[in-house]
Amino acid sequence: MTPYLDIQNLTKSFGARVLFEDISFSIAEGQRIGIVAKNGTGKSTLLSIITGHEGYDSGAIISKTDLRIGYLDQTPKFDPDESVLDACFNHHGDEERVLRAKQILTQLKINDLSQPMRQLSGGQQKRVALANVLITEPELLVLDEPTNHLDLDMIVWLEGYLSRGNKTLLMVTHDRFFLDRVCNIIMELDQQRLYTYKGNFSYYLEKREERMNATRAEIARANNLYRKELEWMRRMPQARGHKARYRQEAFYELEKVARRRIEERQMRLKSRNVYIGSKIFECQYVSKAYGDTVILKDFYYNFARFEKMGIVGNNGTGKSTFIKLLLGLEKLDGGKFDIGDTVRFGYFSQEGLKFREDQRVIDVIRDIAEYIDMGGGKHLSASQFLQHFMFTPDEQYNYVYKLSGGEKRKLYLCSVLMKNPNFLVLDEPTNDLDIQTLQILEEYLIDFPGCVIVVSHDRFFMDKVVDHLLVFKGGGEIKDFPGNYSQYRSWLALQDEQPRQKEKVSPTPSETATKANTQVRRRKLTYKEKTEFEQLEKDIEALEAEKAEIEAALCGAEQSVEAITAMSRRLPELTEELDEKTMRWLELSEIEG
Repeated sequence: MTPYLDIQNLTKSFGARVLFEDISFSIAEGQRIGIVAKNGTGKSTLLSIITGHEGYDSGAIISKTDLRIGYLDQTPKFDPDESVLDACFNHHGDEERVLRAKQILTQLKINDLSQPMRQLSGGQQKRVALANVLITEPELLVLDEPTNHLDLDMIVWLEGYLSRGNKTLLMVTHDRFFLDRVCNIIMELDQQRLYTYKGNFSYYLEKREERMNATRAEIARANNLYRKELEWMRRMPQARGHKARYRQEAFYELEKVARRRIEERQMRLKSRNVYIGSKIFECQYVSKAYGDTVILKDFYYNFARFEKMGIVGNNGTGKSTFIKLLLGLEKLDGGKFDIGDTVRFGYFSQEGLKFREDQRVIDVIRDIAEYIDMGGGKHLSASQFLQHFMFTPDEQYNYVYKLSGGEKRKLYLCSVLMKNPNFLVLDEPTNDLDIQTLQILEEYLIDFPGCVIVVSHDRFFMDKVVDHLLVFKGGGEIKDFPGNYSQYRSWLALQDEQPRQKEKVSPTPSETATKANTQVRRRKLTYKEKTEFEQLEKDIEALEAEKAEIEAALCGAEQSVEAITAMSRRLPELTEELDEKTMRWLELSEIEG
């Protein structure tokens, strides 16, 4: 494997706060590395340092000559007046790269390439930035939270894209499915040190537990010995001999080990002081549309007591709007929500909460309540509650302005839960939360004796927490599915498989060839493939032109019923054909690259 980067004894601090100290690792061709750590421990800072966007205190970064690095920042910035296409190429790009840009942007649901960047949402801008990194085909991809703002279809596509070929990748993400399927090395930043595990996320979890058990045993042994040595230090005579000095130095080293902490929670946070009546809410044939975009159409649903529901669907299908309608934050066009008298909503929104920057963390929570009633005569103080969500006593007295983005999201979550609601409504709660916080939140929701609605693209989280799904398909179509996300995907796969089984029993020669082609790495196109590649470019261009023509005709002057029917039938056929040819074009372009 060709070495790309060698990081030697890297140290970075902000004032008195040390993020990491003397960490060393290397990145070689073909390695797909995922970095995991608590919020605020320096993951994004490390990526920024490696890509040359931020300085460091000491150490060295040695890079392969002329190494091409593609960097996806957590909050990318663009010229608001340039178009989507210009934002990808900075006004330059040959025809082949432009065509490739169109295919990738289409996969990421960015369809209007002439649209000014100022008209795009923050999520859409992040997707343009991701497309930009992929289009440039760098030797090393450095990605900070690439799955944020992607819907499930896009995440599955990106998984496949990054797993194909011999790509080299350094990535920060909290999506555990994504880490498991894409990465072959996991690196963990923990208490200013770096630990490396050569395997996927499942392997990391197994080996990390072994490391934690060994550390616990080491600390326990050190504590026992420390007590004996401390007694010797206290009664040691003033005139210290040569042996005594060695023993004294050993004592201070032992003290460091004994004082090491493993941050773990001693209990699951189980609230028993939550009551909710038998009547929760009933959607009584509710409807909502924005112009021609239908979100809900005569939708009926009766929500059951203690139900834990997940809401999934592509971006723009109305998931967040449904929640805002339920909470009365937006008005219905028709129908009504009949909500039970005992229901007390706790709402965690995508937008988050604006805190006073000059406030301390503990005061944010104390302003809500001094303690939370856990039932059975037990109370948890604001400080104890924050500690459970891994805000240490020292961190609780930090000012809000010192917190990382992930720490602010965690504080917002604590502020919602501290109100002790009996119905939690969580809109994308997993964005920017570290894996340990996600595990704590999962446990809390599993034990929660009230009702829960979760909108999330985190498949692992949804599988752990929900037992029922509403699948928003767009155009007001909503599927009610009794199960979690993985069960829904399995059901979908079975639905797709049944027609195929009827059509054919064994794969055709062309399918066998396609399967074999996906297993080939780093080779040149054959003459036949090169011809196919060139033809695909022409086909895709023709299909896109035909699609644009039909869409313009349907939106334009009046057409006969027969013409509208014919065009309406042709449009989905065109879309399917374009998707198939696009995927094949991308496969061949990767071999060519």
